[in-house]
Amino acid sequence: MEILITNDDGWGAEGLNCLLRTVSSLGHLTILVPDRQRSGVSNAVTPSTPLYLKPIDTPDWLPSDATVYLTNGTPSDCVKMAINVLFGGDDSKINLLLSGINHGSNAAINLIYSGTMGAVFVGAEHNIPAIGFSIDDLSSEPDFSYFEPYILTTIRHLLDEGFRPGMCYNINAPKGPISGLRWTRQARSHWENEMRPAKDEQGKTCYFLAGYMVDEEPEATDTDQYAITHGFISIQPCCVDMTDYHSL
Repeated sequence: MEILITNDDGWGAEGLNCLLRTVSSLGHLTILVPDRQRSGVSNAVTPSTPLYLKPIDTPDWLPSDATVYLTNGTPSDCVKMAINVLFGGDDSKINLLLSGINHGSNAAINLIYSGTMGAVFVGAEHNIPAIGFSIDDLSSEPDFSYFEPYILTTIRHLLDEGFRPGMCYNINAPKGPISGLRWTRQARSHWENEMRPAKDEQGKTCYFLAGYMVDEEPEATDTDQYAITHGFISIQPCCVDMTDYHSL
């Protein structure tokens, strides 16, 4: 099996290391990640800046045939570059795309901002089976020990289920002990108090992104946010078709 792996936290992130260790037995790994932190870039691509592909040495703890590359682009750029450069434009050569493990939840409205899931949606665009992984822990060194035993089982199950054209999965794990897995939908939510004022070195007013997410349906038990809040891994099917069919 040919597996493409990317993320938005960059090379060396603990979540990426955990994912690589966990799935290394599944097949040949091609790893292409941003050369720096690219969280929150969603599906952004880089249309007007030259992109570079930099091979780096494969760490000793990975299989010797794994290949590792960095690029100055976004997670979506990583997938496009992998398809068009590393695999010669033949997306059928990639049997599985994995993105993550993101440091921080990509449940609820966070899904649309997520660079982790931006890469996954590019995979779905090309009908590559694609799965994004995140954990509800923003620390630089999250504890993945509870989540890790579920990763391979979940991947194998989703591959057995099959992927319809244009669909993918968004998987979010809670911080700490896990009570099980749940199929979920995206919770209705929004962010508030999103700009924090500050002063720059010249004394000018500037702003930093801040705030908190508000779950608009906290009593709904079928949402991704409810699942991770109550100790469950959320498995959410997603698709690249953003049509609001209820309005047609």
